[in-house]
Amino acid sequence: MYVILTSKPGQFRTEIVDGVRPIEAYDYLFGERPKARFVIAELERATKIRVIDEVEPPVLNLVPTKFLPSYESLEQARQELEHLTAFGSVRAALRPVPVPATA
Repeated sequence: MYVILTSKPGQFRTEIVDGVRPIEAYDYLFGERPKARFVIAELERATKIRVIDEVEPPVLNLVPTKFLPSYESLEQARQELEHLTAFGSVRAALRPVPVPATA
């Protein structure tokens, strides 16, 4: 199973944890500005994803992977990511970035 993890600079970040293996990472660009980072990751087992709210005071949330949308294949996750970032004629793009280190 695959999931899409999202981080938005200045708002929240999602951290890779044991049991989650990052496969691909992308910056979501609106014009030339990065607005979000998406990581497609393989679930090796059920776990809890660390999501840290970056607004003061920072808050740590542990989100069980069973609550995340999941995809049977890497290709399905890629298609969903393309769908999430398509807004008709709006100038937005996905730029591949280095995959984050594992936990």
